Amino acid sequence: MRLWVCIALLSIVLCASADRPAVVRAGHFVRDAVGGARDMFRAYKDMREANYKGADKYFHARGNYEAARRGPGGAWAARVISDARENWQSGVSGRGHEDTRADQEANAWGRSGGDPNRYRPAGLPRKY
Repeated sequence: MRLWVCIALLSIVLCASADRPAVVRAGHFVRDAVGGARDMFRAYKDMREANYKGADKYFHARGNYEAARRGPGGAWAARVISDARENWQSGVSGRGHEDTRADQEANAWGRSGGDPNRYRPAGLPRKY
């Protein structure tokens, strides 16, 4: 019985969404957003692994850059994650408004397609 209900609901949804290109675009957006979130997480993991003083702006820019290259969904995910992270950190880290502003500048630079190496500190291992 549940199978038939699921099939009926799926049929209604598919018939109602006759505009297939919109469904395809939505699917691409979601795929890009998930990939962008993965890019942001990978940059965060690398930042934690590197544990290199003064490299946080580079990793912020790199994560946003890689996510935004995926497309609109990736740029959206990067913006949402970056804003949430900065809003949370500004109240917790105690580094102040100036550090938050600099982080957001690096985030925006990466999302706009700017080279993340602008923020790369001297001596950071080439692995990153």
